[in-house]
Amino acid sequence: MSKVVSPAAVAAGLTELWSPRVVASLDDSYVKVAKVHGTFGWHAHDDEDELFYVLAGHLRIEMADGAVELDAGDAYVVPKGVRHNPVAEQECLVMLIERKTTLHTGSEINEHTRSLADQLRAV
Repeated sequence: MSKVVSPAAVAAGLTELWSPRVVASLDDSYVKVAKVHGTFGWHAHDDEDELFYVLAGHLRIEMADGAVELDAGDAYVVPKGVRHNPVAEQECLVMLIERKTTLHTGSEINEHTRSLADQLRAV
């Protein structure tokens, strides 16, 4: 049985930046939350779309053909294969919906790369 979860409360309680945590599982996807601030780094997910939903704050997602600006309550889907770079000038809380196969830094390895086991840790 599923349990009630507050994505905003879980994200607000995180102490690590850019370290997503799984809060729910939905068919072949995970619902993740993260606290972000600064620049994540350019990457792509070759075979999976990625949904960003801003819980609090402001997030810019840079892409080769421009950027999108998201405020609390806004959602955006980065299509598979599109290189993107999330940027938060101030602390921002986000919810992500990704396939369970999605590596959150794509094929790039950087200081923000977290294993799936790390993302599945209890919050």
